[in-house]
Amino acid sequence: MGQLLSPPGPRAAHLCIDMQRLFEPGAPWATPWMDRVLPCIVELAQHAPERTVFTRFIPPRSKHDAQGIWRAYYEKWECVTRERLDPELIELVPALAACVPPAAIVDRPTYNAFGNGRLQAHLDAHGIDTAIVSGGETDVCVLATVLAAIDIGYRVIVAEDALCSSSDQSHDALLQLYAERFSIQIEVASTADILRMWTLDD
Repeated sequence: MGQLLSPPGPRAAHLCIDMQRLFEPGAPWATPWMDRVLPCIVELAQHAPERTVFTRFIPPRSKHDAQGIWRAYYEKWECVTRERLDPELIELVPALAACVPPAAIVDRPTYNAFGNGRLQAHLDAHGIDTAIVSGGETDVCVLATVLAAIDIGYRVIVAEDALCSSSDQSHDALLQLYAERFSIQIEVASTADILRMWTLDD
């Protein structure tokens, strides 16, 4: 669909959103074609594990701990609160967990991975100015995180074949939106093109 305007550069990091067992087939929030994009995400992570950050979505301990409209959300999804959920489902899928360390993990309780400040603090501490984004879901946590990254001022590169969603229709619509409406601030490219142009030399 898209192409890179220039190489990612030495200050780029791979930001992988929520590739957790919670979203595997058979899990409460199963993303049907997560397995299809996993090889591309593994390629990105293995290319630069020391420049990879995995985010994890951490539900509240109980629905009573949720604030505001999140309370209604966890009334519906009480099965994924931590008092009900198998704690193993919070973990990264094994193929990606193998990259930690040197890859880092940043946790947060909301869609936007920048929401609690930890992710930005980590990226700033490592001099990162470009986020190469993979993971899921395209139309939920990835969307919230990408828009937040733009607001902060990061260059954003979306790996189009390394994203997954529960909805093909909204996934396709979001990729088109990223490529067209945000064409200056978001670049959309294949994993192969990103890896071909992403050198790690300072």
